[in-house]
Amino acid sequence: TGSLSVAQADRAEVRTMLLAALGCNTAWGIIDGVFYLMGCLSERGRGIRALRQVQGALSREDAHRAIAAVLPPRLAAALGPDEYEAMRAKLVELPAPPAHPRLQRSDWLGALAVFLWVFASTFPVAMPFLFVADVGRALRLSNAVAVAMLFLAGFAFGRASGRRPWAVGIAMVLLGGALVSLTIAFGG
Repeated sequence: TGSLSVAQADRAEVRTMLLAALGCNTAWGIIDGVFYLMGCLSERGRGIRALRQVQGALSREDAHRAIAAVLPPRLAAALGPDEYEAMRAKLVELPAPPAHPRLQRSDWLGALAVFLWVFASTFPVAMPFLFVADVGRALRLSNAVAVAMLFLAGFAFGRASGRRPWAVGIAMVLLGGALVSLTIAFGG
C-alpha cells in the first residue's frame, strides 16, 4: 500500500496494487514455507548428529559433553553426572539414526501453515481498498489496520518470549508508526 500516491491514485492503480500485493505475498509465502522446511531439516540433522555423537562416544564423559552441547546452557549446568549418565544410557539403547534427515508430514503441514499465514496477512490490509471508494481514506485505514496487526503480533511475541506483552505490542506499534510515517513522508 505504500506504493500508492494518494494524490494521483485511481481505481485502476488500486486494482494493480492489490494484485501485486497478493502476488508478492504468494511469493513470500512460498519462500517462507521453503525456509521453514529447511529449518526442519536442519533441526532434525542436528538431532541425528548429536545422537551419533552420544552413541559413538569413546567415553562416558565424551557422551555427557555431547548431550550438554545440545541442551540450553542453564539446563546443561543444572544437571549432574547422574542425570547425564541416565540420558546417555537411554540414548545408547536407541536404534541408530537414519543416514539423512527426512521431512515428515507434520513438516509439510507446517510449511503450508506458514504459507497461509503470510498469504492471509495481505487481506486485512487490502480490505479497506475493496470497501472504501476514496483512495486516500482507504490508504489511511489500511495503515491503521497494519499498525493494529503489528500491535497484535508484538503482543503475541511478548507473551511467547516471556516479555511484557503490552510493552512489546506498543514497541511494535511505535516501530510500525515510524515506518508508516516514513512511507507517507516519501509520498505514500
